[in-house]
Amino acid sequence: MRLPGDLEGLDGLVIPGGESTTIGKGIESAGLEPALRAHHEAGRPVLGTCAGLIVCDRDHLGLIDASTRRNAFGRQLQSFEADLEVAGIGDEPLRAVFIRAPWVESHGPGVEVLASYEGHPVAVREGTVLASAFHPELAEDPRFHAIFMAMTTSARKRAEEEEKACER
Repeated sequence: MRLPGDLEGLDGLVIPGGESTTIGKGIESAGLEPALRAHHEAGRPVLGTCAGLIVCDRDHLGLIDASTRRNAFGRQLQSFEADLEVAGIGDEPLRAVFIRAPWVESHGPGVEVLASYEGHPVAVREGTVLASAFHPELAEDPRFHAIFMAMTTSARKRAEEEEKACER
């Protein structure tokens, strides 16, 4: 289990897949919500995958202006893989693994849809939050994680520049 102090100094944070209700209860019992919000408000990136997408949505932590639908593609037996066109990773499709996956039911105007499946948004970005309904860690393609790493590197550089400006 993580504690609020464990989030200090992180350049980026991943909220992984799993079970969103259980993750939410863990966040509550560990008192992590203020630290998660502080991480986000400081402009440090967050990656939410599958259940992490749900946890980031407006009905939970509110880190992204979107609402999600749990198990939108079905239960465990309806898990599947699909090739997705994802904005920002090149022309080759990305193999995506969906396990009891949500989708984005609705989103605000500031949310960029990076990929959809059967007309439903399954990868989105808003500010420093990147989220997907699929599990990019289960495929052997690093390009989705590369988006997050670029966001993290950029945020770190901005923070360093701000620190230098404050020292002057």
